[in-house]
Amino acid sequence: MTIDLDSPGVRAGAAPSALGDGIVLTGVRKSFGVTRALDGVNFRAARGEIHAVVGGNGSGKSTLAKVMAGVLPVDAGQVSVLGATPTSPNEARALGVGMVFQEVLVADECTITDNIFLGSDSLFSRSMPQHRKREAARALMAELSGLDIDPDTEVGALPLNLKQWIVIARAFLSEPKVLILDESSAALDLDSTERLFSKMRELRARGATIIIVTHRIAELIRISDRATVLRDGRDVGVLSRAEINERNILQLMTGRVQAREAPRAAVRAAAAGEIVMKAEGLKLWPASHDLTFQLKRGEIVGLAGLDGQGQSDFARVVAGVDEAAEGAPMALAGGAFAPVRSLSDAARLGVAYVSGDRKKEGTFPNLSIFENLLLPLYRRRPRGGALGVIDWGALGGVFNTEAERLSVKMGDRGDRIGSLSGGNQQKVLIGRAFALNPNILVLNDPARGIDIGAKSELYEQLRAFAALGKSVVFMSSEIEEFVGLCSRVLVFRNGTIFDEFIGSEIEPPEILHAMFGQTAGLSRRHVVEDMEAGGPEPVAPSVEAPVATPVDRPAVDPVAAVPAPAPFALTSPAFADGGLIPARYAEANRLSPPLVWTAPPPGTRSLALSVTDPDLPEAFNFPRAFAHWLVYDLPAGTRGLVEGASPGGPMPRGARELSSDFVTFKIPGFGRGWGGPWPPDRAHRYVFTLFALKVGELAIDPDADYASFAAAVLPVTITTATLIGVYGPAKAPLPSA
Repeated sequence: MTIDLDSPGVRAGAAPSALGDGIVLTGVRKSFGVTRALDGVNFRAARGEIHAVVGGNGSGKSTLAKVMAGVLPVDAGQVSVLGATPTSPNEARALGVGMVFQEVLVADECTITDNIFLGSDSLFSRSMPQHRKREAARALMAELSGLDIDPDTEVGALPLNLKQWIVIARAFLSEPKVLILDESSAALDLDSTERLFSKMRELRARGATIIIVTHRIAELIRISDRATVLRDGRDVGVLSRAEINERNILQLMTGRVQAREAPRAAVRAAAAGEIVMKAEGLKLWPASHDLTFQLKRGEIVGLAGLDGQGQSDFARVVAGVDEAAEGAPMALAGGAFAPVRSLSDAARLGVAYVSGDRKKEGTFPNLSIFENLLLPLYRRRPRGGALGVIDWGALGGVFNTEAERLSVKMGDRGDRIGSLSGGNQQKVLIGRAFALNPNILVLNDPARGIDIGAKSELYEQLRAFAALGKSVVFMSSEIEEFVGLCSRVLVFRNGTIFDEFIGSEIEPPEILHAMFGQTAGLSRRHVVEDMEAGGPEPVAPSVEAPVATPVDRPAVDPVAAVPAPAPFALTSPAFADGGLIPARYAEANRLSPPLVWTAPPPGTRSLALSVTDPDLPEAFNFPRAFAHWLVYDLPAGTRGLVEGASPGGPMPRGARELSSDFVTFKIPGFGRGWGGPWPPDRAHRYVFTLFALKVGELAIDPDADYASFAAAVLPVTITTATLIGVYGPAKAPLPSA
């Protein structure tokens, strides 16, 4: 569609809700000195609506959100929130307004409980007894984060994503009538974001007005009923749910009709070139498996994974911010490799780092924009010989270059960094790294809080940087960012590299499956490759499969620290991990193999199981892995499945099965339950994935397919355990449909 920027059709009109207006702003103006943050903004959001506010960095989004929450008074215009005009955060709170600010506002020295209930007590009274607060905090954090966390833990020891959950929990505590979320998912991964969206939908169903400020276009499409776009402090259009897409948003943000964007092509894998960084036998955590890593000149390597799986830790280790439990990355400098064990090592070896947590690890709030960008260069650009006088003239040229390169929107360069929007602050940190002219640039979720246009500019700068023979390690919580940017993507699980995607393999659905352990994994790929090359076949254990009897779940003490590694493992007495699946479980033999698992994590309320084939021939023209077995609502206390449990065997009470994809392809002889391996062409991998779920039952249609199964299971998954078997080629042809 084409949007006429002056058309009444894209101006703020009547809210599409029978519940009436929740928020109405008319002609609102707000200035900070000479900077006009809001310039006559009109805005309307209905009750029972999720309304997005989107715009470029410095367009006024956060200022608008703070006006709604009573944090900032307006210079002119009218503000109505639930029929009143809040003039302070206390007044807004009394009206039923909850807000989560862009910066993660926690007291590091206080406990989780104290942080969640911050502001809920008066000077002389408490809202509830302390023990009830602890219980409420624990329950709310478990619901939001999916983890059982000791509520007496000091917040300063927690990672950024859990701090983000704490401030979100603080807002949800009062069950607000208006909820304002300013970049509140920026520190959350995809799985965590889906949990947040579920809570937002619950509030919407109860008639609440929800305002979400975000730069993530994919999130806007999934969650928003409408979106208002701001540009230079003015509202320039309102998009309905059907109109929210990247093209329309960019058109309104820039005021220009955007050329139709061609699909981003996959980046070819880097040619065999000089290795500039490597690691062998490196252990991120004491209990994790060691890993091997190589970074080539000119490469952009992506790092992905669910929260707490090690990808962020790895970025910090290769940048010298943290030390590994064992070993150290080695960087090339002067023709020789040297270890990177500290920030001083990294600086000497030409490795620069950009953190996504700008408040804790990036900005100096009492210094100017100029000083924040160039502080590391003071010692590098002196004049006056031994006097070491700072060469302000030379540094001024560097500042202008980097500020222009990244389009930093600011007033005077001598203003404090806090005068900038969050996205522009992040641009300053990225500019600081570029100004150091490093050989290797490590970015730890650098695009957090940056608008879509600035992201595109950043990607172009990273490509140009790599084209100069430099190298980039790029960690992101948005898997869509890897497509068209990275030549390789490494997926982390349990503190090590679980899988790798190269060139055209870099697709968000496949990366997501790997993040949940649903791919064969890096260490198992060689099994099929060896068999196809004529090497020896894996040998199955020479034992008769014993019956795996389910046993009662032992009591598990709540974890006191996060994340707490658990020995959650899936095995089969019939074949080894990566080994050959015996023929009695394959082809026309309708007999499921025995399975045994150990120690589901704390908080597990049920289990689900999938068995899939990721190696389906292209001739099948099937867009996903082939599902051989789908089981859900397995009781949490179950510890295995007996041989022949499916189809029609002794399944645990309450467990339910779906049909395999043999039914999808109308292969005769198959129905609900186990459908064994039957690869028509070569050896295939079969991925057994056990999901530990935080819900007791799943609402799945009995006739659902694997896609619907995954859509129900993944958002409520705590963690997974994986087992790989290999079988094929089949001895008999598939029956005709």
